[in-house]
Amino acid sequence: MAIAPRLELRQSQSLVMTPQLQQAIKLLQLSNIELLEYVEQELERNPLLERDGEESEGESAETAPEDDPGVPAEQESADLESIDFSDDQNRQTPGDSALDTDYDNQWSTDTPGDAVINNVEGGFADVAFANWGRGGGFDETVFNLEEVLSGKPSLRDHLYSQLAIEIDDPVDRIIGVHLIEALDEAGYIEGELAPIANTLGCAMDRVEAALERFQQFDPPGIFARNLAECLSLQLRERDRLDSVMRTFLDNLDLLAKRDLAGLSKICGVDDEDIADMAAEIRELDPKPALVFDQTIAQPITPDVLMRPQPGGGWIIELNPDTLPRVLVNNTYHARISHATSSKEDRQYINECFQSANWLVKSLHQRATTILRVSTEIIRQQDGFFANGVQSLKPLVLRDIAEVIDMHESTVSRVTSNKFIATPRGIFELKYFFTPAIASSSGGTSHSAEAVRHRIKALIDGEAAEKILSDDGIVSILNKEGIDIARRTVAKYRESLGIPSSVQRRREKRHGF
Repeated sequence: MAIAPRLELRQSQSLVMTPQLQQAIKLLQLSNIELLEYVEQELERNPLLERDGEESEGESAETAPEDDPGVPAEQESADLESIDFSDDQNRQTPGDSALDTDYDNQWSTDTPGDAVINNVEGGFADVAFANWGRGGGFDETVFNLEEVLSGKPSLRDHLYSQLAIEIDDPVDRIIGVHLIEALDEAGYIEGELAPIANTLGCAMDRVEAALERFQQFDPPGIFARNLAECLSLQLRERDRLDSVMRTFLDNLDLLAKRDLAGLSKICGVDDEDIADMAAEIRELDPKPALVFDQTIAQPITPDVLMRPQPGGGWIIELNPDTLPRVLVNNTYHARISHATSSKEDRQYINECFQSANWLVKSLHQRATTILRVSTEIIRQQDGFFANGVQSLKPLVLRDIAEVIDMHESTVSRVTSNKFIATPRGIFELKYFFTPAIASSSGGTSHSAEAVRHRIKALIDGEAAEKILSDDGIVSILNKEGIDIARRTVAKYRESLGIPSSVQRRREKRHGF
């Protein structure tokens, strides 16, 4: 074959990841917290983006003078192109253009129904607070609700009040202040006492002596340095701290291992006494400071909300609190575009405008995809929401992807770190995808999560004199039409944190 220059035509296919596609994929797999952080960064970087509700730079006294009777709301909102993801994603009003051809869609949740609810609530609030607390008298003072709110004292306030009453020596009071500030959330002393002694310039014996006095404060067990000391302080308060109990507390690791025979040998008592001491330990509080804990437990903020429909079925909607509302300010874009003469500046403005439009489109696509995937999951797992875990079906990503005509990777990104609030609690979307376990009778396969729940129910209902072994559980499940191996039962049991049958028999014999 001669070597010579020539022209050839070749045809090939390749996947090109454009920046817009990369942005859409990135937003799809972000959680609601990560999404808000990303949008905040874009708001700081892009001057053409702004939050919904903020006054745009294009609005001023020149465009809306005070002597003007007012600009109509429709005309005023036309300058800002907005997307509100709290609206129903599947509802389209006449005149809406396709998203692929026009990114500047206006979404609004100010429906007539919402307006009526807002007006009623506003009117009720005005009447309620205007007349609250007057009692039919002539006192026109507005009632302050904050003046009657009860407050629970914190742990440190509770300890400081005891410190002021019980301790007279100023040095011990200073030591007490440092020790109170050294407490962790459970009520234990964090770190060593030597740094406190060095900071105050006093002897270590003085700090330890003061600590012994502070350990008599309420609640019992406070100012302990470890779990054994915390429990011993509470037992001393009950006058139950003898030499045998001290030995028992020094070997709590054996209790955690359920080595009751070893504890009985070390303490020099029989199994019945060990069971009594263990029962007494269970009545104590290992974290005494949590009684004063005022931290409100914040549940996971769901991305999707689900509630039953009065006529049957479910109502599924996106959580508006987790979806950012962003606006593209076309007025500001037009103003600075006409006022800019530099080619570099015009290019920068156009890039910002395109980036803002693509962000709005990506957020819209993300919200729509989450809603579609969640709707199909609920449709296929309807038995779970009606009957519970025992009705959970086997489900894989491919089952959802084929119905909604999406790729499995897209469904995987949507279901990662996304949560749904249901009448049965808050679940991650990944929870509804479980492998299948074959049926021994050749019928419909069973969900692994449902089988795991059935194993837990069998063990919870077993009698103390008839502990079920793994083989016994396999026999019961086979009779119920579940084809499962003993090693699978053992794996599910261990994943649930349930000990073996031998250990359960020993614990129930000793009253655990």
